[in-house]
Amino acid sequence: MMTDNNNVPQQNVDSALEDLLGTPFSTPVGALTETQQNEINALKEQQQADRLVDKLPPERQQQARELAEKIDATDQQGVITYGAVAQQKLSEFSQSMLNHVQANDIGPVGDSLTELMYRLNEANPDDLRAGEGSLFKRMFGKVKQSIYEITAKYQKIGAQIDKIAVKLDKEKNGLLKDNLMLEQLYHKNKDYFEALNIYIAAGELKAEELKTKIIPEAMAKAQASGDQMDVQIVNDYSQFLDRLDKRTHDLRLARQITIQQAPQIRLIQNTNQALAEKIQASINTAIPLWKNQVVIALTLLRQKDAVTAQRQVSETTNDLLKKNSELLKVSAIETAKENERGIVDIETLQKTQNDLVETIQETLRIQQEGKEKRRAAEVELVNMEEDLKTKLLELTSGPQK
Repeated sequence: MMTDNNNVPQQNVDSALEDLLGTPFSTPVGALTETQQNEINALKEQQQADRLVDKLPPERQQQARELAEKIDATDQQGVITYGAVAQQKLSEFSQSMLNHVQANDIGPVGDSLTELMYRLNEANPDDLRAGEGSLFKRMFGKVKQSIYEITAKYQKIGAQIDKIAVKLDKEKNGLLKDNLMLEQLYHKNKDYFEALNIYIAAGELKAEELKTKIIPEAMAKAQASGDQMDVQIVNDYSQFLDRLDKRTHDLRLARQITIQQAPQIRLIQNTNQALAEKIQASINTAIPLWKNQVVIALTLLRQKDAVTAQRQVSETTNDLLKKNSELLKVSAIETAKENERGIVDIETLQKTQNDLVETIQETLRIQQEGKEKRRAAEVELVNMEEDLKTKLLELTSGPQK
């Protein structure tokens, strides 16, 4: 749309030139031609558009007027370099912004926070619950060994978290340092914005001067003189106006870049600040709180294990006392019974006496029987002896007959 408006002066000048060349021998009259009047009306309509110079503070407006006076409408090449230094500085500034964003990736910060969360999640709260093991495990130190293992594990995790905290602290300082550099870039971007405002305002003022004064005066002069060179001057002014309008438009685009970069810089700063605050909270709040909770949990674990072990000892002691009491009871009863018994029971004595009497009686009977048998044997021996004598006598007396 702006390009179409920029072409209007050129078309109007060409039409005016045709009018001048169409009547080379006519005498100039006071009234303007229809083409000239349309051109002036178009210039007035463009003049009514909002001007940036009207929005600037008084001191900036004065700088714009001084710069507009330095713009030479006859220097066709000068308009090309108008504001080029500011554009070049802005381009270098944009490149430095890009380099900063590429060189200062927040990836390491995210990796460190992720590693911190991994280490914190590595601590299993179930490890900090005292179990109810068997009596033998409690009595032979299994629980104590488990506590020592858990303590060692959390000490290792704590050491790793401390290393991550040191790394995060360095990265936090780096983010804060980046914010200081970004603050400088922000003010530099603001300076470029102010400079471009003055360049654009000066271009608007010069364009307004060309539309309302320089070109109309040149057109009037060309109409009055009918000189081809005067007509060329009008055309040159129109071409300069068109180039200046395009150049001012380019500067407006550059100004828009500065407008966009300001919130971008603030966004990066806010992100860095939020990360720095998150790191600060992690280092000064989350990590110490985690350590305190672990210490409390380990202390409670030891206390619970001590209470459990004490309870097991008490139960064992009670069991031993009960069993010993039962054994003592049985032993006392048996001992009392034994104490109340004689060395030899009366039944035993009576049986022993009966056995003794029976033994004596049996012995006497056996002795009597033996005596009787011996007496019978003696009688039998006498009889045998007599019989033997008789037999011998009979044998002796028989052969002699």
